[in-house]
Amino acid sequence: MRTFFSRMNPTVRGLLIVALIALVVVVLQLQATLSALALILRIAFFIAIAVVLYLLWRDRMRWEIETWGSRARWVFYGSVLVIVVDLGVFFWFGATGLGAVAFVLTLGICGYAMFRTWRDQRSYGL
Repeated sequence: MRTFFSRMNPTVRGLLIVALIALVVVVLQLQATLSALALILRIAFFIAIAVVLYLLWRDRMRWEIETWGSRARWVFYGSVLVIVVDLGVFFWFGATGLGAVAFVLTLGICGYAMFRTWRDQRSYGL
């Protein structure tokens, strides 16, 4: 039996494993448990993104941003705040239709504002 699985195509083997897990979930009626796990994973993923961004800011950007003017700091940190709120709403409520368009537009506009502020503060002249 071991040789059968070791010689099997990896894609087919993976699909068989997924089918087995799906069969166990259906037979044992674990749909509610999967929903709870999905919610926990959604929250954990949001927290992981926030922690990584915080560590990036703390280690690399904080000393540079402190040398900027107050208007540039307000624009940069305000954009970060709007992006965090936008991601929180997306992860909590989801986005479909016009909500998804608003989510993407908000990310794009805030990302552009952050990039322009950063680029303007790093250009010396012109």
